[in-house]
This record gives sequence, structure tokens and C-alpha cells, in this order.
Amino acid sequence: MTENKGYLQRYAMLFGTYLGGFWILKFILFPLGITVPFLFSIFIGLTLCVPFMAYYYVRMYRNVVCGGTISFLHAWIFTVFMYMFAALLTAVAHYIYIRFIDQGFILNSYETMLNSWETMLNNPTYKAVPGIDAYIEQLREGLSQVRSLTPIEITMQMMSMNVFVGSLLAIPTALFVMKRPPADYIGGR
Repeated sequence: MTENKGYLQRYAMLFGTYLGGFWILKFILFPLGITVPFLFSIFIGLTLCVPFMAYYYVRMYRNVVCGGTISFLHAWIFTVFMYMFAALLTAVAHYIYIRFIDQGFILNSYETMLNSWETMLNNPTYKAVPGIDAYIEQLREGLSQVRSLTPIEITMQMMSMNVFVGSLLAIPTALFVMKRPPADYIGGR
């Protein structure tokens, strides 16, 4: 297995690039999905596919590079690295989008949604819901905090969230992918 660990970074970068490219293509649907709900549904569906893609890549790594066996720790480290490289690649696309393309479109869309919710909630039937005004105010406060961030700060937040969630998703992935070498049954062992 020690000879296979030399390939860990190389294949994590390769499969992380594939995963990152998928994330970038998937991210294109997010701003479009704000105005076209069907595209947002496709975005959500593709997001749910990410752990399955990661499982496929780690299993391929196990079977091709590691000779069909891999420990939990080795699989977990590989998966975390793969998500980290995917997040790095995706961060470049996020930064380019936020800095040069978005021009406040996403935040303005969320503010418009909050305004429409507030108008709808002024209806007397919704006033019976306790704490709804405080909830809307918290959303407005969060939106104003996001507006105060620079594009690089938003990008770093998104990248660190992707790495964190990826490291959590790596646990079940590694559990499903790990495979011990077959035990020798010679002499009752």
C-alpha cells in the first residue's frame, strides 16, 4: 500500500478536476435557476449527485490504483483531497462570476424575494404565525452582512464550506469504499 500512496495526490487532483468541472457546470444553473425554477430543480438534482460521483471516483481509485483494497483512512484522505481540489477549481469560477459577471444579481433577487414575502405576510391570515417578522428581519440582516463582503471573501467562504462539507461526506464514502485484503485461510487462519 505504501507504493500506492504516492499516487494519492495525483489521482485526487485528477478526479478533483473532474468533480470541480462538474461543480462549475452545475453552478451555471444556480443564477439561472433564480428566475427559472425548473433550472433550480436541475441544480438541486445535480447537487445530490455529487456524493455518488465521489463514490464512483474513489471506487475507481481503489480498484485501479490500489489493487482492489483500501483502508478507511486511505479512502477518507483521498476523498478529502479530491473534494479540496474540486473546491479550489470551483473557487476560481465562483470568484470570476461574483467579481465580473454577477453585479449584485443574486443578492438583489433575494432582496426582491424578501420584499414579496413581507408584502404577502402583511396579509392578516399570516399575522397569526408567531415570530415571522423577526425571521424576515434576520434574513434582511444576513443579506446586508453578505452585501458587505468582498468577492474574494465570499469566494473563500464558499470554498471553505465546500471543503468542510466534502470532508463530512468523505466519511460515508470511505466507509462504503474501504475493502480489506482477503484473509488467508491456510491452516485455520
